[in-house]
Amino acid sequence: MLAASAQRGWPLDSYLDPEHPLQKLIHRVVEEMSGERVAAVGTDGCGAPLLAISLTGLARAFRFFVLAAPGSAERRVADAMRAHPEYVAGTRRPDTLLMRAVPGVLSKMGAEAVQAVALPDGRALAFKAEDGAGRALGPVLGRALGLMGVPGAEGLGRAAVLGGGREVGEIRAVF
Repeated sequence: MLAASAQRGWPLDSYLDPEHPLQKLIHRVVEEMSGERVAAVGTDGCGAPLLAISLTGLARAFRFFVLAAPGSAERRVADAMRAHPEYVAGTRRPDTLLMRAVPGVLSKMGAEAVQAVALPDGRALAFKAEDGAGRALGPVLGRALGLMGVPGAEGLGRAAVLGGGREVGEIRAVF
């Protein structure tokens, strides 16, 4: 956000303000890509505006980026995320593991246990753990993609349950 603001000559000290030109641009792009109006604006853990859209709209936006024309700005974003997933989610999170394991997949976990994924063929999904706890996202993601026929997805994001410092169980998606 800072780099984009600097490139355009916009103020750097207020880039998190919802009225900043960058945040207005982001708001407009989210609405365009999701095909719906932003329902509410909150604040994420980093202090940036958090734009509320439906899970369907979120999946639609991820699909838009994956299917965008080669060379377009949207496709360049998707391609950069897929080429360097460790910059999206670190080295051990389900997003990174998935983007490394399945060519062409775009994946990103978000605030309060939201997950969005788009497959290279345009199929997309988004879901949220209602309690906002992220530990179930990996198992749910793996199971959902397994049901969609994505090879190797079932083993993603295994979540161990520890008791007294040792593994006593695991979180499983059973839908």
